[in-house]
Amino acid sequence: MPRRGRCSRRRASSASLQSRTPRVDEPSVYNRPTMFLHEQRGVVHRAGCRKGWARVILGAILAATIGSLAPLGQPASERPLVYSAVVDAMIHPVSAGFMVDSMDRADADRAALIVFTLRTPGGLLDSTRTIVSRMLAARTPVAVFVGPSGNRAASAGFLVTIAADVAAMAPGTHIGAAHPVQGGGEKVDETMAKKMASDVAADARTWATGRGRNAQLADEAVRESRSFTEEEAAKATPPLIDLVVPDVPALLKALDGRTVKRFDGSEVVLHTASARVVPLEMNWRQRLLSTIAHPNIAYLLLSLGVLGLTIELWNPGAILPGVAGGICLLLAFFTFQVLPINYAGLLLLLFGIVLLLLEIKVTSHGVLGIGGIASLLFGSLMLINSDAPEMRVSLSLVLPVVAGLTVVLAGLVRLGLAAQRSRPATGEEGMAGGPGRVAVALGPGVTGQVQTHGEIWNARALEALPVGTEV
Repeated sequence: MPRRGRCSRRRASSASLQSRTPRVDEPSVYNRPTMFLHEQRGVVHRAGCRKGWARVILGAILAATIGSLAPLGQPASERPLVYSAVVDAMIHPVSAGFMVDSMDRADADRAALIVFTLRTPGGLLDSTRTIVSRMLAARTPVAVFVGPSGNRAASAGFLVTIAADVAAMAPGTHIGAAHPVQGGGEKVDETMAKKMASDVAADARTWATGRGRNAQLADEAVRESRSFTEEEAAKATPPLIDLVVPDVPALLKALDGRTVKRFDGSEVVLHTASARVVPLEMNWRQRLLSTIAHPNIAYLLLSLGVLGLTIELWNPGAILPGVAGGICLLLAFFTFQVLPINYAGLLLLLFGIVLLLLEIKVTSHGVLGIGGIASLLFGSLMLINSDAPEMRVSLSLVLPVVAGLTVVLAGLVRLGLAAQRSRPATGEEGMAGGPGRVAVALGPGVTGQVQTHGEIWNARALEALPVGTEV
């Protein structure tokens, strides 16, 4: 028999196993805490030995796993946090709200940096000032990256870019053209135009100076609508931007160890090489509003909504035009929450629709129709009250929509007039003069019955008419 405490795979006879009796001083198999005997095909095993080898193997696996993870660097909780967000829209209340919310979250989470990838044709001055005001008060440094290649940050986007802690551009991009435009696109006198430009130029110079950038070029971008490529902006003295990089990862690599001057004069050293980059995205409401919050789309939704409801009112029970029109109107009014709506223009639009509908019921010899078309046209042009050309309803959309509404409503008017002039097809008026056949004899003072249009009616006659007589 093998010695106690060592493993053996020697075979033992079944007789010896059965005849062997433990000595008094030998530990019983029932009070051995770490090993026990069992017989299986004549082989004696000690499970404690197996467990020991299992622990050794498991420890080796864990050591190898931990060793393979060690080169990854710092734990995620200790790595700097960088938020990254994309703004690919006009600067309006929706995009401004998204940027402000993103900066709020970065401050709350004590992020090392927040990067906005910006591509925009411009937008509203009020929304721009909302973004910049929050940017200047942010605890977290803010970087604006104009990219990728082939994009721009014009007008309001230029002002947001130069106000950021870090301004960067991708190759093949440009910024500038920030001259303000009067809402509605109408021409203003020279004095008013100078006042508007001076006001925005003062903002641009203030923000550029506070960031150590070229205030003169910022002023020219506003007053003279100058635009700058990435090379022109980076090589100016002093520069208008900080870096030219192809993408956000390259930007973070270039910013690692860089000292950034804050607007209040303080300085902060960025550590971004090994940062955790967490993307931020708009919620569903912001995405929906950002998609449809365009003056042309809002105007089209309003026009389709009015047209659908008009068709439903003209032909009750059609259902589909009414449902589609109601949805379009709700979306249009939803969009109006974030667009600078001129309510005089909106009232003119609704008044024009009412005039065209009255043309159906009231004989005005076209006066109401002409007034309705004029009201629709002027209301469409006045609908958006904005200082940015990108925020106005396009004339190339207004003319086809007004023409289409006019044609459809004119067709409804024509159908209405034709219905008024047509001969009645039902009731007693519809039967007058029509063919019939006597079903029950009738005559003077005798009530009979006449069949006409598949119906049987009581009738009288000035003379006696037998059954079957055609009348």
